Amino acid sequence: MKTDRDLNYRLYIQKNDGFMRSPFERELSAYRMVQAGDIEGIKKRFEIIRRNFFEGKGTLSNDPVRNVMYHFVTAVALVARFCIDGGMDHNTAYTLSDIFIQRADKLNDVDRIIDLLGEMQLDFTERMRTLKKENVISIHVRKCIDYIYEHLHEELTLTRLAAHVGLNPSYLSKLFSKEKGMSIKSFIIQAKVSTAENLLRYSDFSCLEISLALGFSSQSAFISVFKKINGITPKKFRELHYLDVMEQNK
Repeated sequence: MKTDRDLNYRLYIQKNDGFMRSPFERELSAYRMVQAGDIEGIKKRFEIIRRNFFEGKGTLSNDPVRNVMYHFVTAVALVARFCIDGGMDHNTAYTLSDIFIQRADKLNDVDRIIDLLGEMQLDFTERMRTLKKENVISIHVRKCIDYIYEHLHEELTLTRLAAHVGLNPSYLSKLFSKEKGMSIKSFIIQAKVSTAENLLRYSDFSCLEISLALGFSSQSAFISVFKKINGITPKKFRELHYLDVMEQNK
């Protein structure tokens, strides 16, 4: 392929320079925090990342301002799509994304763009928290949903969730089904699959990486669950949607 030579050269340079990209799971957890409306989690994470913002990030341009701007646009695009997947109206999410990109486009200072990125994440997160409060009646189910999205990569059981919200497992199961119209197990599966759909659409992560990041026991288990819900394999889903997204973003 035409890009192979450039790819191999850059991988060689990165290896010699000791460059290591941020772990996939760390990146994914940030988007799940926004999606879950985890305001405190986002504040703490950005405070840590702000100290050395470019650590683990690739160089997208030799121009410092343009480089951080590209990272900003990538971040806001993914945040918007994760929020849509979490229930935010797509017109609201995309318009908010446009607003922040336009604000960033007027800036010529790296630090100010980075600070705006933190503001953007917090804005989306606050809106997601409000949205979840409006859509869920009880605080126990709301806490349960937040915990699910924050721990999608782990094994989530009814017993564990019940202990987290302080309810009897049987009672939580009935309450959750009543308010959400589905079982906790079904909700967890749908949350994982919908997150996987976003990653297949908007990232280059492999099916194996996605399956591991979302806590599936194996890649084959991930493919089986995904196909059961969508009627097609993750590979076919990416083939159908990934190129369309690339065309929209040109």
